Amino acid sequence: QVQLVESGGGLVQSGGSLRLSCAASGINRRFNNMGWYRQAPGEQRELVAVISSGGSTNYADSVKGRSTISRDNAKNTVYLQMNSLKPEDTAVYYCNAQLVTWKSFDYWGQGTQVTVSS
Repeated sequence: QVQLVESGGGLVQSGGSLRLSCAASGINRRFNNMGWYRQAPGEQRELVAVISSGGSTNYADSVKGRSTISRDNAKNTVYLQMNSLKPEDTAVYYCNAQLVTWKSFDYWGQGTQVTVSS
């Protein structure tokens, strides 16, 4: 059974940095895309950043220039380095991994809370 476990969330002051990690287990194949989403209270879940198996990246405009997504395919782990954090970055951050075989399978982590104080 595939499991995604996030870590690295917490409370940080405005302008600070955090590094989120998401480790996948229960699979011996490389995911196609891995990414991070976030959901603030009362809001819909939104894409933060995504990285393909080949290393291509895409970022939400709100975090572009402040965040870097990376992955270690050997460890099936994806990271999100977030700098210059703002209070509006406060949300639960979810890891997502996509595996495409005969159809697309999406896996989600349990989420990690990021709180940015002003």
